[in-house]
Amino acid sequence: MRVHLSILSLFLFVSCSKKTFVEDKVFAGGIHVSAGKLNAGEQIYKEYCMACHGVKGDGKGPAHKGMKVPPRDFTLGIYKFGQVPSGDLPHDRHFYDLLTHGLNGTAMLPWDLTEGQMDAVVQYIKTFAPKVWEGKDKELGEEIIATKDPFGEAHKSAAIQKGKEVYHAVANCQSCHRAYVSLEEYSSINKKVNNEAIDELDEDFYQTKQQETEYGYMNVPPDFTWHRIRSAKTVEHLYIRLSAGVGGTAMPAWKDTITDEEIWAVSYYVKSLMELRDTPERKRLMSRLK
Repeated sequence: MRVHLSILSLFLFVSCSKKTFVEDKVFAGGIHVSAGKLNAGEQIYKEYCMACHGVKGDGKGPAHKGMKVPPRDFTLGIYKFGQVPSGDLPHDRHFYDLLTHGLNGTAMLPWDLTEGQMDAVVQYIKTFAPKVWEGKDKELGEEIIATKDPFGEAHKSAAIQKGKEVYHAVANCQSCHRAYVSLEEYSSINKKVNNEAIDELDEDFYQTKQQETEYGYMNVPPDFTWHRIRSAKTVEHLYIRLSAGVGGTAMPAWKDTITDEEIWAVSYYVKSLMELRDTPERKRLMSRLK
């Protein structure tokens, strides 16, 4: 009996000694997290996330070399798809959305985790960037909530037309992405919006332009008629992404830069472009823009 108790005591001692976290932490937004939850999150991370994101959370796991889209480097504390203005810290439920739905066109799959498991692993991921997350003085970004859609299905066509004008002549989205109108139509739109006709196009007007990021690699903005949009499938999703921007990239938060109605309009227009993927309509559009 004494031998069994000694073995059990030794087992418990070794198990406890391997715990990474022995103290609780306070993260941005005043979120208090117990050491037990952090240790649980570490185990979930090792099981589900480490292969891609790495032991150190730097995005250099064993599987990262074969990936076209690099896994996120959590040590930077920069997040592309939070529902807060670009550069601000996202809320926990924004991470839950990414875990639940994954990211289109990447190796980031939807994960079937309970909310408790998601909470634990999200808190653990924060420990990779302690200077960004730790401390009761750190604040979370202002959450962006979709406002009431001013168009709706009944005015979808008008929204798409307005979005086309905002895209090309107000926000000038083609300066990073690409354009989807002919010289004649672009000149007409620009004259209507800016009272200035256009005689010729830049040579990269119909090309996506490579951009620098804060992640240490170059990024190519999507061609909306071809690439899968990673964090948005609906008009409402697009509204939030346009409002928030994409953290660590050249995609700014358009909230308070253009009007709310203009953001909704561009969302409708971009969604209409997304729906052209793999259709004869896309081929006809591309042939007209050569």
